Amino acid sequence: MLMVAANNGLIGMSREHLGIALALNIPVLVVITKIDICPPNILHQTIQQLTKIMKSAGARKIPIFIKSKEEVINTATHFVSDRICPIFQVSNVTGEGLDFVKTFLNIIPYHGKFDSKGPFEFHVNDCFSVPFVGTVVSGVVKSGVIHAGDQILIGPDSLGYFTTTAIRSIERKRLPVPACTAGQSASFALKRVRRKDVRKGMVVLPKTDPPPVAYREFVAEVLILSHATTIKPNYQAMLHVGPVSQTCTIIDIDREYMRAGDRANVAFRFYQRPEYICVGDKLIFREGRTKGLGVIKQVGYDKLKDPLSNKAKKEAEEVAADAEEAKKRAMADAKAVADAAVAAKKAAGTDMAGAASRVRI
Repeated sequence: MLMVAANNGLIGMSREHLGIALALNIPVLVVITKIDICPPNILHQTIQQLTKIMKSAGARKIPIFIKSKEEVINTATHFVSDRICPIFQVSNVTGEGLDFVKTFLNIIPYHGKFDSKGPFEFHVNDCFSVPFVGTVVSGVVKSGVIHAGDQILIGPDSLGYFTTTAIRSIERKRLPVPACTAGQSASFALKRVRRKDVRKGMVVLPKTDPPPVAYREFVAEVLILSHATTIKPNYQAMLHVGPVSQTCTIIDIDREYMRAGDRANVAFRFYQRPEYICVGDKLIFREGRTKGLGVIKQVGYDKLKDPLSNKAKKEAEEVAADAEEAKKRAMADAKAVADAAVAAKKAAGTDMAGAASRVRI
C-alpha cells in the first residue's frame, strides 16, 4: 500500500518504495490522502502524475480509480494476478473513501507463500525482556508448525553458532496459544536465554543433528537501480535480507564494474558476523538511497575454487600453480631426505662390517 498526499504528489521516498515494489514484482495499491484540504487543481495534477508513472514503460500498470463497491470487488478479485493498480481517494478527517479501502483489504485474495508442512523456521523481528517471564522474541513463522515446550535452536551468534533452548509459551495478539503455524505472527518466551544474547535477524529452527550453518559469504544475482558512478569490488553498502540488516562488502563481480541498469553475479561478505540465509532469498542493498536488489543464488563462496571475475580466476590459477610447485618441491625434498637416509644406512652398515672384520683379525 503506497500512501500519497494529495497536496504533495509522489515525491522522494514514495518514488523509491514504488520502484522497489515494481522491481520485486509486488502488487501495489495507491491511497491518495488529504483530499479534504487539497485544492481541486492540485489534486488533478497529482492524479495525472500517478497515471503517467503507472503507465510508463518501467511500471506497465493499469491505474483504476475506485469510486464504487462494484469496482472494489472486481479490482480485488484480479489484483494479484493482473497488472491493475487500484487508486483510492480518502480523507481521514471526513471519512470519505475509507469504506472502500477497508472492503478491499478484507476481500483481497491471499498472496503469501508459506509452507505449513515444511521444516519449522521463524524469523526474529524484535526482542523484549518481560518481567517474571524472561526473554521474548517476536516475528513471523516462515514455514512449519511449532508448539509450546518444543526444543529449538536460536542463532546465529557473532561466531555463527546456534544456542539450544525451549519455548516456554506462545502468544498471538496478546493471547496465549498452544501452537502457531506458517504465515502467522507470534511471540515466544524462551527458557535460559538472556536478552543480550538475542537480536533482530536471528532465526528459530528445530533442533537437528548436524546443526544449521550460518554463512558469511554468498553469491547473488543483482540489478543496479541507481548509482552515480561505478560499483567495483570493496564497495560497501547496507544489505537487507528479510529481517537481517548488516553492512556488506562486495568481494567479487563477474565483470570489471557495474553501473545503473546492469545485472551481474556478485559475491558479498557480511562485515560483522555470519547470518542464516538461504538460496532464493530476496535482498536489497542501499547507501542512503536504494542502489540495487537481487536474489541469492549460492551460499558460501570460495574465491580460489569458484571465482567470478577474470582477475580472480587468474589469481586462483596463480595460487594453484604456486601450490603445485610447492608440492613438487616438497616431494623432491622428501625424496632427497629419503635418499640421504638410505645412503646413511648403507654407510653405517659398511662401517659396522669393517669394524667386525678388524675385530676378527
